Amino acid sequence: MQSTATLDPLAVLSDYLKANADAPISLDQMSRLTGYSPYHLQRKFKAAFGVTPKQFQTKCRLDRLKSQLRKGHSVTTAMYGAGYSSSSRLYEQSTANLGMTPAQYKARGEGLEISWIALETPIGPIAIGATDRGLCFVEFGDSKSALHKRLQTEFPAANLIESDSGTPALREWHAAILNTIHHGANLPPLPLDIRATAFEALVWTYLRTIPAGETRSYADVAAAIGRPKSHRAVANACGRNPVALAIPCHRVIRSSGELGGYRWGLEKKMALLAREGGHRT
Repeated sequence: MQSTATLDPLAVLSDYLKANADAPISLDQMSRLTGYSPYHLQRKFKAAFGVTPKQFQTKCRLDRLKSQLRKGHSVTTAMYGAGYSSSSRLYEQSTANLGMTPAQYKARGEGLEISWIALETPIGPIAIGATDRGLCFVEFGDSKSALHKRLQTEFPAANLIESDSGTPALREWHAAILNTIHHGANLPPLPLDIRATAFEALVWTYLRTIPAGETRSYADVAAAIGRPKSHRAVANACGRNPVALAIPCHRVIRSSGELGGYRWGLEKKMALLAREGGHRT
């Protein structure tokens, strides 16, 4: 049996945080576990995972919460099952990380107001949906009606408001996305209001650091987030991305140079990469 001394200290810590997501763990405890000083631990962990140890632990706890909610448990049952000691603490953390309150998540967006617009682009129609907190839906489709149906399926209980212009912020986000599609420009870090598991959050956070004109392999991404053997899980996380372009999963390809998969079709992936000059066959 391999001893923990031969393992990557950051991998050991991440596993420990995941297993003890509901327990208070001090930075000094983490430092002793890894052998790093608190300062270097914070820097190394964030470089590997894209979040601080505390944020990682919070994501793990929220992952437990969402799993409980998906199984049909009440918010109260899910709250205690995930290790939250009070509803105020739960709502403080979940609204900052889930993008929705636990009740809204369980009710598929009930009480949310989502402004959306369908736009024509050189590579096909795209729909953009946003709450007052950020983008929650960016998807390509075959038609406006198909995109509207997809949005309704994703948020069946939300109040969907079609808008040709929307707020100044929405207009800015629309323009930025169209500029990226037309010219292959880097998309600024637009605010997001999405749901993510702890692993998805790590992958998606890293994907947002890949510049236009560059690609990474699934194995590259897995190594970058400290999970070198999880390239298939990375591919699955890319396939669950709810906001095309805002999280540029189209910039992730196979190690062989082949495109791999893309949730909205390989033709669109190829077209986006061609506009960015980021893929050569």
